[in-house]
Amino acid sequence: MKKLISLLLVAMMLFTMAACGANNAKDELKVGFIFLHDEQSTYDKNFIDAAIAACEKMDVTMVQKTQIPESNKCYDAAVELIESDGCDIIFADSFGHENFLIKAAKEYPDVEFCHATGTQAHTADLANFHNAFAHIYQGRYMAGVVAGMKLNEMIANKEITAEEAKMGYVGAFTFAEVMSGYTSFYLGAKSVCPSVTMDVKFTGSWYDEQKEKEAAQALISGGCVLISQHADSMGAPTACETAKVPNVSYNGSTVAACPETFLISSRINWAPYFEYMITQVQNDAAIAADWAGTLENGAVALTELGKNVAEGTAEKLEEVEKGLKDGTINVFDTANFTVGGKKIDSYMADVDTDAKFEKDTEVVTNGIFEESKYRSAPYFDAEIDGITLLDRNYG
Repeated sequence: MKKLISLLLVAMMLFTMAACGANNAKDELKVGFIFLHDEQSTYDKNFIDAAIAACEKMDVTMVQKTQIPESNKCYDAAVELIESDGCDIIFADSFGHENFLIKAAKEYPDVEFCHATGTQAHTADLANFHNAFAHIYQGRYMAGVVAGMKLNEMIANKEITAEEAKMGYVGAFTFAEVMSGYTSFYLGAKSVCPSVTMDVKFTGSWYDEQKEKEAAQALISGGCVLISQHADSMGAPTACETAKVPNVSYNGSTVAACPETFLISSRINWAPYFEYMITQVQNDAAIAADWAGTLENGAVALTELGKNVAEGTAEKLEEVEKGLKDGTINVFDTANFTVGGKKIDSYMADVDTDAKFEKDTEVVTNGIFEESKYRSAPYFDAEIDGITLLDRNYG
C-alpha cells in the first residue's frame, strides 16, 4: 500500500512539473523579427522601436535580424530564427518578404508567422500565416490637414498665391500602399485648402537617400512649396531644410535634423499589434488573418507639431481626429474627389491579389471607398484629379 501511495505521489509530482514546464514554456516566448534595413531607415526604426517596447512590456525574448533583403534570404533568416534561436513567432516588416515567409510558414506549421503590409493571408489558407497593417490613411489625412493649414498661411502672408499652392510628394513605388497614402494626404490638405494640387515623383526604392533627395529637389524646382514622402530615408527632409521648404515626414519626427521646416509626421505604431500577437500565442488563441490598427487603439499615431505650423493647427487637428473617430469624416468620401472629371459610385479593387492583379472586389458602399475593410493592406489605387504623377515605378 505504501509503495502504491509513493508511486501515486511521484506520478502527481511529475504531472505537476510537466504542467508547470508547459506554462513556463508558454510564458517564455521568443519572438524573431526580420527587418529590411536597420535603424538608419525611418521605416525600420519605427518597427524596431515598437518591437523592443512591446517585448519588454510583455516580458518575452526578442531576437532580431536586420538588413534582410526581399529574397530567399528572408526564408533563410526565418529558418535560422526557428532552428538556432528557438523562436515561436516570426515577424517580417517589408512587403517583398511575404512570399518567402509563406514558404517558411508551410514548412513550420507550429510556428506563427506575422507580416506587415502583405496581401495574401486571407487567401493563403495557412492557419499560421497572418498579415497586419493600420488605417494609416487616417494619419496621413490628418498630416495633410496640417499641410493645408500651412499653405493657407502662406497664401494669407502673400508668400504664394492660391494657384501656387502646389505640394510635392516623394514616393517609393506606384503600389496601392503608396497611392493610398499620397491620396489621403492630398485629400486632407484639400479639405482646408481647396486650390491645392500635388506632383508626385517615384524613386523605385524604399530606401535610397540620394534618389529621395534628388526627387525632393526636382519637385521644389518644379514649383512645389511643401513636400511630403513615402520613402524611408532623410533625403527629402534634409533637401527641404536646405531649401527652407515646409516638410511633412513619415514614420517619425525629423525635428532634430530639420527644425525650421518640420511640420508633423504620421506613423503606424506597431506596439499594439506586437502585444496582440504575443498575447494570442500565450493564450493559445488564433491570430487574425488580417489585423488593421486604428486611431482608437493607438496604432495610427502622429508626432508633435513643428514650431512653424500655422496658427490654429492643433485645434483643427483635434476637430478632425474627433470626426474620423465618430465617422462624420471619411477620408475616401467619393463626394470629395473625381477621377477623370467624374465622381465614382463604384470601384472594383484588386483585393484578392493574384498574378494578373485582376480587380475582384466592389469597395464603394454608400459613397465611401472602404479602404482596408476587405484586407488590412491598402488597395486604393485610383488616380484622382489634382494629383499629377511625373513618372511611374511599379518595382
